[in-house]
Amino acid sequence: MSIPAETRAQVLMQALPYIQKYHGKIIVIKYGGNAMLSEELKQAVMGDLTLLAQIGVRVVLVHGGGPEITDLMQKTGKEPVFADGLRVTDKETVELVQMALAGKVNKDLVNRISLCGGRAIGLCGIDGRMILAKARDERLGFVGEITDVNPQPILDMLAAGYIPVVSTVGCGEDGSVYNINADTAAEHIAGALGAQSLIMMTDTPGILREQGKPNTLITELTVSRAVQLIREGVISGGMIPKTHCCINAIRRGVERVFIIDGRTAHAILIEVLTDEGIGTMFR
Repeated sequence: MSIPAETRAQVLMQALPYIQKYHGKIIVIKYGGNAMLSEELKQAVMGDLTLLAQIGVRVVLVHGGGPEITDLMQKTGKEPVFADGLRVTDKETVELVQMALAGKVNKDLVNRISLCGGRAIGLCGIDGRMILAKARDERLGFVGEITDVNPQPILDMLAAGYIPVVSTVGCGEDGSVYNINADTAAEHIAGALGAQSLIMMTDTPGILREQGKPNTLITELTVSRAVQLIREGVISGGMIPKTHCCINAIRRGVERVFIIDGRTAHAILIEVLTDEGIGTMFR
């Protein structure tokens, strides 16, 4: 569809204040859900990141990759096991996690950004001992709880003009490798970087007053109001841990945190560069 030149110019002018606001600032994007599974959406996200980087935004991409881990496990004849919603990760499984996340998924995303004209470099939490962790629960094996984040490797890559693409594999003081929840890792990384914003891509429109009804989207929340909505049961199920990550990121010094629907093409640009935005903003 051809868009008239005047309309394109108006769109660019609307974006100008946001370009000025975010120029030179760090935005951390947690990438996951259906946006990682759809080829079309995957390409749109990588294009969004490239555009933001080229207008001077310092973009950091943090990703998980649960489906890829499961796929690799099944190909090697290992059946995935979950407890309390978390993947039970024995020694063999954590090696597969490292292969899937730091290998296949990470390098695929780096390659896609490069094909969009961006400059990206892949990192994982083991590089520069960026993400230090300890065992979260003995029952879960090598599922990690973050103890410290060293943001310097990411800052070095940003200074060199790259988009750091970070897979959420961490390491222990003794060299053990841990599988880290991507939402939690993004929260800690954004806080350690002093990021302007953290954008959490999900498979929902944001925080809804009534589940399953997108027209009840809550567009803005304070931390105290978010805590209250959890107590009231408005925020429930899988949105509770995501909301806690958003709250914790704000408490770590991130100015704004967004939950957006990764199923919407160019959702990142809509949130960052338009008046309307998309999803729920925490402040």
